[in-house]
Amino acid sequence: MKDKNIKEIFKKVNQFQIKNDTDIVNLIEDLKGTGFSAKRLALACEIYKEMIEDKDCVKFFGLAGAMVPVGMQQIIHDFIEEEYIDILVTTGANLTHDIAETLGYHHLQGEVHIESLDDANLYEQEMNRIYDVFLPNKVYEGIEDFVSKLKIPDNNMSVSAFLKFLGERVPDNPKSILRICADKNIPIFCPAFTDSGLALQLGFHHQQLNLNHFKDMLEMVNLAWDAKKAGICIIGGGVPKNFIFQSMQFCPNSADYAIQITMDRPEPGGLSGATLNEAMSWGKINKNAKHSTVISDATIALPIIFWYLKKSGEGR
Repeated sequence: MKDKNIKEIFKKVNQFQIKNDTDIVNLIEDLKGTGFSAKRLALACEIYKEMIEDKDCVKFFGLAGAMVPVGMQQIIHDFIEEEYIDILVTTGANLTHDIAETLGYHHLQGEVHIESLDDANLYEQEMNRIYDVFLPNKVYEGIEDFVSKLKIPDNNMSVSAFLKFLGERVPDNPKSILRICADKNIPIFCPAFTDSGLALQLGFHHQQLNLNHFKDMLEMVNLAWDAKKAGICIIGGGVPKNFIFQSMQFCPNSADYAIQITMDRPEPGGLSGATLNEAMSWGKINKNAKHSTVISDATIALPIIFWYLKKSGEGR
């Protein structure tokens, strides 16, 4: 910045207007001329579009947080359906809740003013709370019934191989993440799989099951190593973020594109809030990479990014 003329650095802020014919593509283009998180969201949209249009780019997608319970299952499904994701890394919780919805159960909306809720009474009523979303205990009973009847062919397969096996056996539901990944041969990695209700039930009913996490670790490194270019989108951080980034760290080519949506801060030193610039110091992201961090609730930002990608890609 020191070497640049001041006139080359700064531009006028766009005092944009929403008109009757403004669509999502126009809006994102306008937001790019603003500042703060609005500009960073617009940049994230454009970077993701470049990832899609770059035929050499392998798109890694890290998904943490309670995204399925809150209503993002179909959005994630459609990211996969539209081929915006090549490799999915997520939590066991999201997969547990994906199975719940796929089996015909539902997460429930609740009282917005959660400070008035009596959680002890919810426990007595066998109702589990995720902020202002609720899930009855009977849902886990339904998942358990499904899990207990599985005929698992190999107790030592990798987690990703097991998740494909599972995706082939869940009902053919048009919103299921597990099913669409199995149908389209999109690998799902879940490095902390045992940290989930689904894994607990599998452990109870299939006590010989010993899924191989090291196979997945090595396979992920191979996928990252073989990618001519890598693009990364991180939703929420957590274990999925590290699983992707640690693979990039040991590859000859670091990521050329990177997006993260998080509400976490970098000061405590946790990975979920760590900046993408920090990842450059580890060799996980290329120093010339196009990148954007959006400080936002992912339940707001992710549907907007998908909407932009969907509309901007029409007619391609």
